[in-house]
Amino acid sequence: MTTITSSVVSIILGGGAGTRLYPLTASRSKPAVPIAGKYRLVDIPISNCINSGVDRMFVLTQFNSASLNKHIKNTYHFGAFSSGFVDIIAAEQTPDNPGWFQGTADAVRQSLRHISNLDFEYILILSGDQLYQMDFADMIAEHKKKGADISIATIPVEAREASEFGILKADHENLITSFIEKPKAEILGEWVSDTGHEMQKQGRNYLASMGIYIFSKKVLYHLLKEEYPDATDFGKEIMPNSIGKYKVISFQYDGYWTDIGNIYSFYEANLALTQEIPPFNLFDNNKTVFSRARMLPPAKISGTTLEKTIIAEGSIINASRLENCVVGIRARIGYGTTVVSTYIMGNDYYETLEVMEENVRNGIPKIGIGERCYIKDALIDKNCRIGNDVRINGGKHLENTDHPLYTVKDGIIVVKKGAILPDGFVI
Repeated sequence: MTTITSSVVSIILGGGAGTRLYPLTASRSKPAVPIAGKYRLVDIPISNCINSGVDRMFVLTQFNSASLNKHIKNTYHFGAFSSGFVDIIAAEQTPDNPGWFQGTADAVRQSLRHISNLDFEYILILSGDQLYQMDFADMIAEHKKKGADISIATIPVEAREASEFGILKADHENLITSFIEKPKAEILGEWVSDTGHEMQKQGRNYLASMGIYIFSKKVLYHLLKEEYPDATDFGKEIMPNSIGKYKVISFQYDGYWTDIGNIYSFYEANLALTQEIPPFNLFDNNKTVFSRARMLPPAKISGTTLEKTIIAEGSIINASRLENCVVGIRARIGYGTTVVSTYIMGNDYYETLEVMEENVRNGIPKIGIGERCYIKDALIDKNCRIGNDVRINGGKHLENTDHPLYTVKDGIIVVKKGAILPDGFVI
């Protein structure tokens, strides 16, 4: 591990209301959404920092932040002889600024007073809701070597994705010459870049900003406090206005990266983890994904056929078949149940046998998934109670809808956190 702690501080943006990920964000912020059965999204940028030797981090929070704050407080503890920390900076009203965070740039500007007493040369700014594994030490080394004021991590994308990102062009020395935020399809032809032979073969001809930035300290302070004191957003204002004025370079990343922007991308990213060689590798000694250490028993599986399925610790599985599934902590699935292409987030607690019996007498399903159910193309949020003989059959045949117990988006059925689906319920 390369140690660059003395010169770098990282700021991880906790994100806004996360409406496109609703209902997963109904009671939690985007970075707090559970991923891969046992992690939360915020664990990804924090783990990338730790693996890159960056161990001073601030997470900026605002919306639905209670569970995120609790997770960070309970998870990231550095030793007594380390200068490392993960601190939370919550949006706050002050005498000179009575408003909340208005955007990415405004959030960082309001946070500068909390980090200004630290000794550092560079600020690494990250999003709290992306899935990727990247060594920031390489990007920081390139920033130093080229004497850059600003570095933007970029990734080649196809035309169909380009309109969702900030797109840029760079010269042969990776100096960014122009930048446009979310260009319309009709002008994309003007923004084709030389992304390299391998990327061009895949039709990935546009350089997109990943929302990962390195700023030299003086430049960031000058931009946010003096030059553009009212700018609220990096992508829409700070970056386009910096091109030509400052030395802004592109650091091209060719690995796996996905922006968890909506329900379908979240669903796809999780199920991709079940592939034989997944694009995001959880099984890499050098790229550990850190999270809260739970004292849970091993998973217990009885009579179940498993095909391309990840099962987290503490689960009790008696199902007939699980295929292409991610099963989260403390999940419980009853006899005769089949689950296909589904992410089950699991549960925050176990029920005692006495409580289960009391609930059954009162007609309340046990926590988890009952017997003889069929579930396909779904996201089951935490602490759901799904009774016996329930059918949840997602797919393109379903229209988008929002029901008190579930939401349908792009054919994916999302059973809401804590929902109770009675015996025989059909979606």
